[in-house]
Amino acid sequence: MESERHDDEDRGRPGDTPPPSRWRAAGVWLERLFTAAMVVFVVYRLGPQLGALTGVGPDLGRSPEYTFTALDGTEVRSEDLRGNVVVLNFWATWCGPCKLEMPSLQSLHEERAMDGVVVLGLSTDVGGDDTIRDFLNARSITYPVGRATNAHRQAFGGIRGIPTTFVIDRDGIVHHRVVGYFAPPAMRAAVSRLLERPGEP
Repeated sequence: MESERHDDEDRGRPGDTPPPSRWRAAGVWLERLFTAAMVVFVVYRLGPQLGALTGVGPDLGRSPEYTFTALDGTEVRSEDLRGNVVVLNFWATWCGPCKLEMPSLQSLHEERAMDGVVVLGLSTDVGGDDTIRDFLNARSITYPVGRATNAHRQAFGGIRGIPTTFVIDRDGIVHHRVVGYFAPPAMRAAVSRLLERPGEP
């Protein structure tokens, strides 16, 4: 009888709390799942940046056709930009990361335009043009900026978040798409690498 009572105690009774070892095992698995989720997130967000920095990874292969009238009246047509490396940025005045990367885009525009680099912006704001102009003037942004339309979004395969920046080669083919803040070293590396590649005759 005494041994049976001990066996019952060892096995536990219905409704008893599971042994601590069971909780520890569950905690380990939860920690592994969380770590795996974080790795996937980091690869998703940083993968395009690393690809732009190193040139490793597949070209996106899309050759979007687009046209827009910039706020300063300049007509921009993708077919006229062949032979240049284009950095096209979808952004908005209310977007924090957009504001952070604009100085880098402006510097690229000022420093590499003579080398064949064209920097463009497409604003996703729903307000009037004057609000966008005031925003750009306050930050001394001089590269052409227009208004993004649904046609522009579709031409680039959809815009899932802003900022979204595309780096396009001399033949009009998209090589890099970065969603979120585009780190200046990665942006410049991608542009420099494409400048070194000749376009199709």
